[in-house]
Amino acid sequence: MSRVLIIGAGGVSSVTVKKCARLPEMFDEIYLASRTLSKCEALQAEVGADRLKAVFAVDADDADAVAELINQVKPDLVVNLALPYQDLPIMDACLATKTDYLDTANYEPKDVAKFEYSWQWAYQQKFQDAGIMALLGSGFDPGVTNVYTAYAAKHYFDEVHYLDIVDCNGGDHGQAFATNFNPEINIREITQRGRFWENGEWKETEPLSVREDLDYQNIGVRASYLMFHEELESLVKHFPTLKRARFWMTFGDAYLNHLKVLEGIGMTSIEPVEFQGQQIVPLEFLKAVLPNPGSLAEGYTGKTCIGTYITGMKDGKERTIFIYNNCDHAACYEEVGAQAVSYTTGVPAMIGAALMLNNTWKKPGVWNMEQFDPDPFMDMLNQHGLPWHVIECEQSPFSQ
Repeated sequence: MSRVLIIGAGGVSSVTVKKCARLPEMFDEIYLASRTLSKCEALQAEVGADRLKAVFAVDADDADAVAELINQVKPDLVVNLALPYQDLPIMDACLATKTDYLDTANYEPKDVAKFEYSWQWAYQQKFQDAGIMALLGSGFDPGVTNVYTAYAAKHYFDEVHYLDIVDCNGGDHGQAFATNFNPEINIREITQRGRFWENGEWKETEPLSVREDLDYQNIGVRASYLMFHEELESLVKHFPTLKRARFWMTFGDAYLNHLKVLEGIGMTSIEPVEFQGQQIVPLEFLKAVLPNPGSLAEGYTGKTCIGTYITGMKDGKERTIFIYNNCDHAACYEEVGAQAVSYTTGVPAMIGAALMLNNTWKKPGVWNMEQFDPDPFMDMLNQHGLPWHVIECEQSPFSQ
């Protein structure tokens, strides 16, 4: 019997819960907790109490409270779909209760717009000594993109030299300005300086200052901007033959214009300001007035295209391939009532959890996705709504 406790009840969690609920042979018992109990209760009403056995209110910032809940539920695995700020308290709770752990995004301090794996990698020995496992970043990017790279290295290359991860949302939600996942996390991410790996060192760029116009499968040409994304940090560590590794994301002109204005007037700041006798964080206020990403799903049209361009050597010859997925917003809404950005994160979280629970991916310690055999994960992507494709390219599409 397998028992899973999912923490967080946002758009991604809704997808993961529904996907897990449809697989009783993999997930015997599902439990859900969030700071807002009503969100959990709504999901339970939707999927049925026979599959979502019980729901709880918990403050995921409080490691002791999470540990108390874990001791009550006694899950085989905790799936953390809360905020990145809460990764460490939940890992601490798993360590205290000797429970396996999975998340979809790496830790980020709330008071500093900076995300990196160092804080979580520091748990490696503690998790090994406790005989438990942590799987980091089982979303799409990070997550699927890591597995794509491992799959390419296993089946297509003797050495991988150049990696470009591309993330295009070619959809239209009809809003003047909205983010496709948590606005606070999204805006913190894209307003940071760009960073990429080249010739053994990290190089930085001004935020969204490097642009490539790329032609995305089944979408068309979109402006793509160089950013830093956490999977680059683990991939250059685990594939030391990489000479360069970069991450690109698409943004439309209207989105960037809104963002520039909001940044210019201080609304994206994470520094508290005094307002009517209270301390408020401008970005948190902005999050409160922007559309909830979960509300965008109905009427959302178009597709995403997320994938990895990889260039390397095979049998003494250079080759380039592109591994990618297209995900349709309307199809996701029809299946699980979500938009594609939530779907592409929620499904890989379910797959990672399934592979841990059936011991396909299982060893004590703290691990990134690319450190396991990619084949079982790739097979499950095809089976559960995220089919992938491989294209042989005559050359890389990038101008530099």
